[in-house]
Amino acid sequence: MSEILNAYKAEVSEELENILNYWVDNTIDEADRGFFGKIDNDNKVIPGSPKGSVLNARILWSFSAAYNQTYNALYLGVATIAYLYIIDHFIDDVHGGVYWTVDHQGKPLDTKKQVYASAFTIYALSEYYKATSDEAVLVEAKKLYYLLVEKSYDAENTGYLEAFTRQWAPIADLRLSAKDANEKKSMNTHLHVLEAYTTLYTIWPDEGLKTQIDTLLHNFTEHIIDSKTKHLVLFFDEEWNAKSDTVSYGHDIEATWLLLEAAEAIHHEELIEKVKGICIEISEVTLEGLDKDGGLWYEYEPSADHLVKEKHWWPQAEAMVGFYNTYQITGDEKWLKLSIGSWGFVKQHILDHENGEWFWGIYADGSVMATEDKAGIWKCPYHNSRACLEVMRRISLNRD
Repeated sequence: MSEILNAYKAEVSEELENILNYWVDNTIDEADRGFFGKIDNDNKVIPGSPKGSVLNARILWSFSAAYNQTYNALYLGVATIAYLYIIDHFIDDVHGGVYWTVDHQGKPLDTKKQVYASAFTIYALSEYYKATSDEAVLVEAKKLYYLLVEKSYDAENTGYLEAFTRQWAPIADLRLSAKDANEKKSMNTHLHVLEAYTTLYTIWPDEGLKTQIDTLLHNFTEHIIDSKTKHLVLFFDEEWNAKSDTVSYGHDIEATWLLLEAAEAIHHEELIEKVKGICIEISEVTLEGLDKDGGLWYEYEPSADHLVKEKHWWPQAEAMVGFYNTYQITGDEKWLKLSIGSWGFVKQHILDHENGEWFWGIYADGSVMATEDKAGIWKCPYHNSRACLEVMRRISLNRD
């Protein structure tokens, strides 16, 4: 077992370097600052592409987290490029919050206030503060936190509303992307608000923030996790009535370890034990989406009995962490084997051994999803670098 874990850690440590080196070598925009908005599957930069707040926040988080774990000064330098670009171009100094996109020269483009984007910016700033101890960074993270609580928190029903205009007025189109349902609340936004608040709490243990984390955890246990199926419900109206039955296997397994991380951060012992049981239940139902090759299918639509037969990069990364987390909870080596199996699938099908980074995904016949981005609004170094960092960290903890 020791040899297996050592080999797993060594492989993901090497892959972490590969991922981050790709972003250093291919994505920094020397002409217009920051990072290119879009790079296609063949590593071709698409000129004039918009730059996304989520991509830039995820770059900031990834390089900050990598520095905090490896102390490689190169990573801190890249994180600082991302930080300065976010402060200079994505933060709305007039109305507060984060623009969804700017153009390739950094001018505001889509100025709506998507709570998801603000959450990722809080997450990234909090991790960057750990690397720098720069009080200005913490001040910015706290400003975004207070703004979300003021503008987006639903005091009557709890939870967070999805999106607003630049001036924080109600907006008709609440969606993150065209594939999403146009509903007031979503699992996805709540998961990443929780993730952001958890990281912020580790550097700023504020009682109000702790209460928000506790409430978010209860949102998951009482509303978002389907009590019958144990899958996550994806969309809701304002009063937490379910508006979707689609199963997202990647989000299911990602939620397991993020929920436990949050409960542990606020030292809520009763919730910790409850969430551990939930982690096991959700991990078990996630196996419904696991193919025999170790890859995790994208989504399942029960009402149409339709399985979306695509294997995207990010659910595989989350499976590596989520299954390992369940192994730590249970001690059952079945989950360790599944985690290593997810990594094995990535090595065989998702790594781009020729051009670097990870492909967006593959279709059921094993062919690469070649029309999708290598880097873009949604394609980033966050899921895969985080999987490597988490596996490295967790295996090291097993050694201590």
